[in-house]
Amino acid sequence: MAYAAADRLAQIAMHDFDELGVPEGADRHWRHRMTEMWVRRALEYQDRGIDLLLSGQSPLGEVLAAPSAPLLDGIAVCLVDVDDPVRRARLAERDAGRWDSQAIDAFLGWAEWHRKHAADPSHRPDVITDDSWPEMVWRRWTGWNAGDVRWRTQLLDTTDRPVTESVEQVEQWITEQRNALQASQLPLRRGWAS
Repeated sequence: MAYAAADRLAQIAMHDFDELGVPEGADRHWRHRMTEMWVRRALEYQDRGIDLLLSGQSPLGEVLAAPSAPLLDGIAVCLVDVDDPVRRARLAERDAGRWDSQAIDAFLGWAEWHRKHAADPSHRPDVITDDSWPEMVWRRWTGWNAGDVRWRTQLLDTTDRPVTESVEQVEQWITEQRNALQASQLPLRRGWAS
């Protein structure tokens, strides 16, 4: 879906968080280092006038805590979601036999945490902050609450939508975020961490 949306737009690079591979035993430290690597990649694109659309499971709190995040001209996050019964069915169908019920339950728990984290930074920050990579700068947002205008994650529920409609919504969201940045109205524009 993200690739299809990016294909419709100019000056955008599309990447998947895990496209370089996930090592055996990948942990929070690995995920945090990779988040920083993607932020640095976004900075390289930014220098060339290109936006980065990164698909993956990077919660807003991790992106904001990445050491280089304040150097970005803007940050916008969209949580593409689906209700749990549909997620369970998709996981069972997509890679038949790959995921046992315990693994699927873990996916559902991670999805539930993502939804709550997207709405409120004070919801279980320990899930990402405990035993973290020492370079992460959690204090940038850990004092924020659900009403903070900087804490904004767009929720896109794809449960009952055809893929074409979801692609259109992602494209529209990207365009809106670009326009907000140009108008200096993007809450997470350069200077947000000051």
